[in-house]
Amino acid sequence: MFKKIFIIFITIVIFIFIGVVYYKNEIKKQKINDIMDQVTLTFDSELKSHRMDDLEIALVLSKNKGIVDALENDDEDLGHEILFDITSTIKNNTDILIRAQIITKELNIFARSWDDIYAGVPIGDYRDDLKYFNTHKTPRTSIEIGRRLGLKSTVPIYNNGVFLGFIEVISFFKSITDFFASMGVDIYVLLDVKYSDSAVLMRENLTIANYIVSNRNYNYSHIQTLNSIDFKELKLSQVVYLDNKYLFYKTMYDGNFKSIGAFVFVLPERYLEYFRNPEDDISFLINVTRSSLYDVLKEEKYAQNIYDNYSASAMVYLQNVIDKEDRQIFFDEAYEKFDKYSKDELIQMMLERKVVKKINGKIK
Repeated sequence: MFKKIFIIFITIVIFIFIGVVYYKNEIKKQKINDIMDQVTLTFDSELKSHRMDDLEIALVLSKNKGIVDALENDDEDLGHEILFDITSTIKNNTDILIRAQIITKELNIFARSWDDIYAGVPIGDYRDDLKYFNTHKTPRTSIEIGRRLGLKSTVPIYNNGVFLGFIEVISFFKSITDFFASMGVDIYVLLDVKYSDSAVLMRENLTIANYIVSNRNYNYSHIQTLNSIDFKELKLSQVVYLDNKYLFYKTMYDGNFKSIGAFVFVLPERYLEYFRNPEDDISFLINVTRSSLYDVLKEEKYAQNIYDNYSASAMVYLQNVIDKEDRQIFFDEAYEKFDKYSKDELIQMMLERKVVKKINGKIK
């Protein structure tokens, strides 16, 4: 009798244990799906906000009499001077970097805010998005492939009803990448490698599977994980768990709603607790959790150098994808690692250097 009671008791305990484990897994699975929704909705909101900000600036520039006159009189130097002066004033007073350019109606570069050496260069061969203006007079803001992938807000310029060209404001996902990093989420902007013929300035960028990494300020620490995942599985399921990290997938579309790549978000499992549950009070928890997570991230950043996990030979491959503002820190760390090698070892390292992945194509 006691034996039967014991067996029944053990059976009940096992069922309860299985039920509890199943319930916890379902709760966690639901939370992961909720977090994925939060991340993608936040991304859509940030993307729209940046597009609208760029479009506002482009609209204002399109009405600038000096720019209109410079374009009408074919005065490239004046066009560059005006753009440089306006964007420099914005940068000095708001610390916001604006990249603006004027394009002629023949689809040649007229003037740019950041340099004055490409005036007259034709861009029509790799800017299919500008064909939109063959049938439209309204502005356009979207993710587009040029010589680099970026957000392009383009406004046609008219004077007394005569079409003169375009004013365009361009951004490259840097601020969006930084915004998500402050939330503990690392974003990778991935362009399908088949567009490398157009994206000529991205041919030296890091490649992962059949994608070119487009944002330059990505987190290097997840690259090994990204190289290990099955992108077909990630695209199909939208979320994959690997190396104690959750990876979320979102398809990237251009202005014609054509799929041109993907956005992949990486969330380390240890940061899950900083994301609110759907039933929690939004206004309170978003502020508290983001603030707390930012403190954790900042502490980790200063506690461990991001280059500690890279060997000297690995640093050689990273040099071409480091942003200008980070180059001094990068080179200081690289020099310290290379100082430990002898001259012969350094020569051997240079001889054995290989390209991560070569993309062949012709410059149009």
